[in-house]
Amino acid sequence: MRRLLTVLAASIVLALGLAACAPAAESIDVTADTVLIDVRTPAEFATGHLDGAINIDVQSADFEDRIAQLDPTGDFVVYCRSGNRSGQAITRMESLGFTNLVNGGSVASASASTGIAVVTP
Repeated sequence: MRRLLTVLAASIVLALGLAACAPAAESIDVTADTVLIDVRTPAEFATGHLDGAINIDVQSADFEDRIAQLDPTGDFVVYCRSGNRSGQAITRMESLGFTNLVNGGSVASASASTGIAVVTP
């Protein structure tokens, strides 16, 4: 039992030490011209999104058509629930010629990195 407690205590100390070394969210510079794109579903978007964001669901059939209406030379911050779908969206946007793309990760991460509040409709 004592050995188990020692191993458990060491694991906790190690985990806390590694967590303390984790980098803080990097700041994302946003200008008045930066377009915020939430690539979650409309239902997810309705639960809360960055103020001023547009919703273009990466899983929708018209994703490429809607993205193609945007200026590929613009600046974009793309985010979703966890950062996975935003990464997929960025890959697809790059194939359409977009170059100034930032993966904001999750809604919370994007809010923290940009300083833009999460709002609900």
